[in-house]
Amino acid sequence: MARTSAQTKQSRIADLAQAETLCLADLRELLDHVNARGDDERRALARQLHDGLGSSLTAISMHLSLLAQKMPSGSPLLERTAHMKLLLRNVIETNRQMQVKLWNDKLEFFGVTAALGEACTAFGERHQIAVHCSLPEQPLTCPRNYGVVLLRALEEGLSNIAAHAQASEVGIILDNLDEAIILTLRDNGIGCHIGSAAQLGKHGLRLVRERVRCLGGALTVTPSAGKGTTLTVTLPKQAHPDNGL
Repeated sequence: MARTSAQTKQSRIADLAQAETLCLADLRELLDHVNARGDDERRALARQLHDGLGSSLTAISMHLSLLAQKMPSGSPLLERTAHMKLLLRNVIETNRQMQVKLWNDKLEFFGVTAALGEACTAFGERHQIAVHCSLPEQPLTCPRNYGVVLLRALEEGLSNIAAHAQASEVGIILDNLDEAIILTLRDNGIGCHIGSAAQLGKHGLRLVRERVRCLGGALTVTPSAGKGTTLTVTLPKQAHPDNGL
């Protein structure tokens, strides 16, 4: 009787473990679907901002320039027109920044390497931090969802470095290996406590980590040798109908 009871208990534990595994698989599949649809919506919105609002703002700027040319020299309206053009340039730049934040067109038209390189350059200029970037010489060919995950991981990692690391240097390496694509971010900052909320940016990198897991990969954050923190994203090059590899 005792053996039968133990066997029944073990069977129930096995059933619960299997149900939990299936549930996690379903949740990750759902998360992958939601992320893909969200990417499509951000891409469409960025395109609308570019084709609609961006084109209209550019046309208005051209009309203002034509009006200024028609005005007589010394007209008090020239100063007002110049002020309007300055405001308009600020609006155009804000619109451009919104487009890039929603969807980086370089990712689609020039590839992952170009998009990552631009993000690294912009980060260094904005925060006055030395960024050493090592990217493959040959364009990296990978599915769009891989490119999106790599770019999001880089953006979130750099954002956390700017907010918490107090770093003066950041190293970014993208390795295109036979079996995997590996993105590494290493800073020389104050480091972080592994497992803390700040380590994963509360939600930003945690969401990226789940997206990486949906692709069969892994995102880790570990102390660098000596000083700072290292963030590593590994995406396997496995044959799968959704990733095209």
